[in-house]
Amino acid sequence: MTDAALVAKKLAAIETAVQELRTLARPGELERDLREARFVERTLQIGIQALLDVASHIVSDERLGEPATNRELVTLLARRGWLPDDQVDRLSRMIAFRNVLVHNYDTVDLSIVRDVLEHHLDDLLAFVSAIRVRMAG
Repeated sequence: MTDAALVAKKLAAIETAVQELRTLARPGELERDLREARFVERTLQIGIQALLDVASHIVSDERLGEPATNRELVTLLARRGWLPDDQVDRLSRMIAFRNVLVHNYDTVDLSIVRDVLEHHLDDLLAFVSAIRVRMAG
């Protein structure tokens, strides 16, 4: 059985990361201000990691399959009705981006960071919404 309290805590962490990015981030300063870039990168990493934590927890507890990669977690969730199919590609790209932040932090393309910041935060919130709907049902 999926631990609803744990999932709720992680979903709140995603929402907090998005809120912080929307209210505190200064996209125009990413290339000029190392602290700004690090804040945005780290906050995105935290939000995406919380997404992975939720996905991993649900896949494991609900015995949805054995993912070979982190990206496969969202595919397994979609197959079992936890996520709409149209979210899989966007979330898979978000997970791949997190891998770059974590493992290739010295070569992160700030134009991609800005694009995620300006155009893809709603993807994280859509994940939160889909999981909450399924948990409530």
